[in-house]
Amino acid sequence: MPVDPPARLAGETSPHGAGGQQRGAQRPPPRGSATSAVEVRRSARRSRTVSAYREGDRTIVLIPARMSEAEERRWVGVMLDKLAAQESKRVLGDAELTERAERLSAQYFDGRARPASVRWVTNQNTRWGSCTPAEGSIRLSHRLQGMPEYVVDYVLLHELAHLLVPGHGPRFWRLLEAYPRTERARGYLEGVAAGRLPHLPAERGE
Repeated sequence: MPVDPPARLAGETSPHGAGGQQRGAQRPPPRGSATSAVEVRRSARRSRTVSAYREGDRTIVLIPARMSEAEERRWVGVMLDKLAAQESKRVLGDAELTERAERLSAQYFDGRARPASVRWVTNQNTRWGSCTPAEGSIRLSHRLQGMPEYVVDYVLLHELAHLLVPGHGPRFWRLLEAYPRTERARGYLEGVAAGRLPHLPAERGE
């Protein structure tokens, strides 16, 4: 299985000559993108980094020339998520986080998961979230702040599911199948944990 290259955001560069970069065709943006076009540029000199930046109403994504079309599509999506997260720095407060968890519970779990409290904490460096079912309390790591909303929602749903089902057995994962972005969010967090995405490297936790 090919190893994904580490992705880097705009402002981080790798040396390459003028002749090493190939201009790619413009592509329509994914649904929900604020830009009118995405342009992918392949570079023969770029072997281990991916970067992206805004240029007017376009988003430029720079990738290694060796990438397959499938890898290109994946990394374009990842980098658009990263740019969007950078451009929207507002962090939900604990009260807003609790309201968000309640809405997610209503949408995906028929309101059966009822957290008593949801809050950010700064002492969780080896896991993204945790919960205490007996108290109905959920804690999210501050490292999630600034990540795409669908990733935060996944972690919230993960912990909400633990209010209903302890452990990570088949019944637990069946609950999370209701969330359509579960696999995408898990892949994103695994990329962060492995140091392939531009966030603080950390072990992936449940």
